[in-house]
Amino acid sequence: MTKKTKNKEKTDSKKSEKLTKVKVEITVQEELDKVYLDLKNQKDKLLRCYADFDNYKKRVEKEKKSNEHKIKKLYLSEILDIKELFLQVLNDENPKEGLRILSNKLEQFFESEKIKYIECIGKSFNHELHHAVSTIESDDTEDNIVIEEIKKGYLVEDLVLRPSHVIVSKKKCEEEEINE
Repeated sequence: MTKKTKNKEKTDSKKSEKLTKVKVEITVQEELDKVYLDLKNQKDKLLRCYADFDNYKKRVEKEKKSNEHKIKKLYLSEILDIKELFLQVLNDENPKEGLRILSNKLEQFFESEKIKYIECIGKSFNHELHHAVSTIESDDTEDNIVIEEIKKGYLVEDLVLRPSHVIVSKKKCEEEEINE
């Protein structure tokens, strides 16, 4: 082979390497541009999601306050009706009839709100429904039976609004009976 041919082959080889290198660089740059564009799109989506979530939180908080206001208005309206009835009873010459009307109005309100009295006398003591304020030792009743109600308890649907304050029976100990 001649020197000229060898030089030409070297030059062609160098050109081929440069061309391959340029093609690789172009391909890498294209891939890099795609990744960058995809990342930019993902970032935009994430920022929109953050904004949507923030708007959602604000909307929920606004709805919550609005609902609280509506509920408060409803209850206060009922209480105002009861207050006005009470004032009428105070000014009435025969307050018994007015007190009956007032009592009926309160019962209607309790019924509409599903507030029920907890029946407790003669029932077994239940710490979820009753609050024992005292115990009385007795031979006449079983152990842990509610024998007296000090303060009425109420349920709202099946949830305790206020437990009954009660006195609970306790069997006398046999040792005490022997000592007496």
